[in-house]
Amino acid sequence: MIVIMEGLYMKTKNPKYKSMAQFWIRIFAITFALGVATGLVQVFAFGTNWARYSRFVGDVFGSALAAEGVFAFFLEAGFIGVLLFGWDRVKPGVHYFSTIMVAIGAHFSATWIIAVNSWMQTPAGYKIVGKGAEAHAVVTNFWEMVLNYSTIDRLIHVVIGCWLVGSFFLISVAAYYFLKKKHLEIARSMMRIGLWISCILLLAQLVSGDSSAKIVAKYQPAKFAAFEGVYKTRPYTPISVWGWVDPKKEEVVSLKIPAALSFMTYWNAATPVMGLDHFPREDWPNVPAVFQFYHLMVIMWALLCIMALVGFILFYSKKLEKARWFLWILVISVIIPPLTLQLGWFAAEMGRQPWVVYNVLKTADGLSEGISAGQVQGSMAMFVIVYILLFCLFIFLVDRKIKLGPEEGVVEEYRPLPIKKRGESNA
Repeated sequence: MIVIMEGLYMKTKNPKYKSMAQFWIRIFAITFALGVATGLVQVFAFGTNWARYSRFVGDVFGSALAAEGVFAFFLEAGFIGVLLFGWDRVKPGVHYFSTIMVAIGAHFSATWIIAVNSWMQTPAGYKIVGKGAEAHAVVTNFWEMVLNYSTIDRLIHVVIGCWLVGSFFLISVAAYYFLKKKHLEIARSMMRIGLWISCILLLAQLVSGDSSAKIVAKYQPAKFAAFEGVYKTRPYTPISVWGWVDPKKEEVVSLKIPAALSFMTYWNAATPVMGLDHFPREDWPNVPAVFQFYHLMVIMWALLCIMALVGFILFYSKKLEKARWFLWILVISVIIPPLTLQLGWFAAEMGRQPWVVYNVLKTADGLSEGISAGQVQGSMAMFVIVYILLFCLFIFLVDRKIKLGPEEGVVEEYRPLPIKKRGESNA
């Protein structure tokens, strides 16, 4: 979003877009700091809670995670100083280049992290060396490991979801300024950018979600069966629009569309979708939870579509700024995209169970041997408390920045720093 805003400023030289970009860079800085602080926990968890898992996948993940650090994090961290503090210290073109590099670095991080997570879902390009406790995976083909069966589809799906978080953040803040009658000119531009991007991305997410579901059905059929609550394999498999799972009776009580799941998955209504009856019961995930998480994610996407479409129509009919009831809905809408992301991750990771590396290493076999349940609970409780404090600080800082708003009318154009002559003091 910031790349688009600063690009509009570079093209039009309209100070409004520079104010907008500077405002959102301040928000981004807070988010970046929180992301770095909270992301470090996983590094410790690998060594404490998941020692056997780390030993098993270390040779596979080492190269990919090292690449994430070298090519992604250092690229992002190297240019973020110019992004944050370089407005009146470097030329506009140099600053815009830094903005683009930070954005590319963030996407590189997503690429490598999704690649290693996708390898856990659909492992490829490896072989098992050693036996028993000494068994571990080693890479036989690096690019086959990175670009495994699900990497591209999952990367596109996750990145679009993250972009939606950003676009609805713009919409939410713009709606807040409409309600407060503040920064209206900049708010209109924010709303326009947010609505256009959201509408495009929501359509793209529909295509991406369909493609991702087909990949899951092909390579992780037990997870797909849990997504849709399919216990028995049969032709003309119906799709459950909404309902609940009865695990004792092994059925889903729901509104169903006959043959729809078979048709959407295979483009043939007669082709049966593989059910959980094809797998040992000990290899079933938590079907009721996975089913609900997956369907809630789809419902959240539908809600976002409705809000974006209604907002788009009201905005271009010049009625949005007067529709206070709907503006309040848009303000609250900022919660839905990150919640949808979390629901999707819960469905994906719980649906993979009981495997930590699908069909290769079970979750129970990846745990550290010398750690007790009480120690895990204690560390989890500590991190929950720390995360709540960080989240409260994050909300406080972001709220203060939003209420302060873009500093309209105080945008400075580029001016080179004066060159000191010999003998002049630093003062």
